[in-house]
Amino acid sequence: MRLPRRGTRAVSRQKTVPTYDFNNVVRPLGLQDESLSVPALSSLIYTPIFKNPTLIGTLPGYYNSACGITVTVAPTTNLYVSAAAYDGNLARGEQTGLQVTPNFNGYYFTIGEVGYAWRLGEHGMPGTLAVGGWGQTGELSAGGVTEDGAHGFYTFGSQRLWVRNPGIDNSGITGFFQFGINDSDTRPAHTYAGVGLTGFGLVPGRPKDSVGAGVAVSWLNRNLGFRSNEVMLAAYYRMHVVGDIYLQPTVTHIPSPGQSQSFSPATAITMNVTILF
Repeated sequence: MRLPRRGTRAVSRQKTVPTYDFNNVVRPLGLQDESLSVPALSSLIYTPIFKNPTLIGTLPGYYNSACGITVTVAPTTNLYVSAAAYDGNLARGEQTGLQVTPNFNGYYFTIGEVGYAWRLGEHGMPGTLAVGGWGQTGELSAGGVTEDGAHGFYTFGSQRLWVRNPGIDNSGITGFFQFGINDSDTRPAHTYAGVGLTGFGLVPGRPKDSVGAGVAVSWLNRNLGFRSNEVMLAAYYRMHVVGDIYLQPTVTHIPSPGQSQSFSPATAITMNVTILF
């Protein structure tokens, strides 16, 4: 996590993409030791790595940004506290990404998060832990069910597990976890848990390459006709081509797609080209 400098307060009042600031497990660690720095803790591309499924339909994000205010305070170099309030009309199906101004009609989304970072062991392996809570106001409806607002809790964290060349480069292995739960009868998922591993520079002669895998399990809302749960398995290899260009093949497998009991297992092979600038 990139923490503001000690004692700083950051305030943002604009149309924003809150998934960058909240529940962002892949955000790179802000480290003074450049030998351990990485561009991102994982290059997985499935949805849960970007937005905890228990927040789908409430937390604004790409492509549905929202007007709001975000405040972040960092009393020390290891601790931050963030709080925000946004236009919450996404929860009633509005495409907030197309709106220039907020709606003040009783639908509001509020969220708060506290995070802490540390260095572990003789090699100073970085780790993070964050917890957050959120609330959505207004009448919510889905699958013939109506409820007055919704609330939820989430946590996520990461830890460098192994450093191959201490003080020389960032090669090694990092692990992360995610968890979320809500009390909603209208959101797509009510509980979520995910874990993953990322290896950096493990292939001889390929210091900029990375490899990773993840498992994401969502317990779904049966009121919407879904299966009871859905498991997603993914693995990738991100290879450096030249300069700031990377090529990444990813394999994703869903043994029991949650959309319907009638859906067969699904496997997708995706090829991404990334240009950093």
